[in-house]
Amino acid sequence: MSLATLPEGDWIRGITIRQPWATCILAGKNPENRPVHWPWQGCVLIHAGKKKPEPAVLRDPLVATAIRGRELHLGAVIGVARLTGCHLDQGPEKCTSPWAERGAHHLVLADVQELALPVPATGALPAWKPKPDLLTQVFQQLPDFRP
Repeated sequence: MSLATLPEGDWIRGITIRQPWATCILAGKNPENRPVHWPWQGCVLIHAGKKKPEPAVLRDPLVATAIRGRELHLGAVIGVARLTGCHLDQGPEKCTSPWAERGAHHLVLADVQELALPVPATGALPAWKPKPDLLTQVFQQLPDFRP
């Protein structure tokens, strides 16, 4: 996909996620937990933050299973997804995912696609607007992606 075919307007954001959670999303982690509500919905670039993960987190059985055989890239866009909603935790009866953090806001992700080659980028918390050159580099790897 070229920049010429990307839509105009406010349709995409970058979301910086610390490792190993960013890689866990590529392996099926859903939802992404955040301390505040996100009213925005649309496409998101999944950006792995630069900070190395704590060794104890990597030993968690759920995390260890999700990241097995995967490289934990730092400071790069590693995937794309659709943010379809955000809701406050509704307890284990309604939010049954083992990834759901109690008391957090849950970002619901769909259509997660991993990039074959991570694209180095500088992110920001909590979210950021990606520059056109970054979008071009990302979407060249996803020619069938339709925003």
